[in-house]
Amino acid sequence: MDKIKLYVRESYNELMHKVSWPTSSELQESAITVLVATCIISLVIFFIDSVFEGALGLIYQMAA
Repeated sequence: MDKIKLYVRESYNELMHKVSWPTSSELQESAITVLVATCIISLVIFFIDSVFEGALGLIYQMAA
């Protein structure tokens, strides 16, 4: 039980005194960056999927 209390006390101390929490504007910038990156990656995956779909459609048409 003493180990659990020590763990909780040290965790609280670290979170309150050693961690540098981001500001609101930093959080907004990070969220926008993640949103833009997600959209770009989604478009790239959509493009690659469309290319493969077209290529496989041609292959299946030739095989039939």
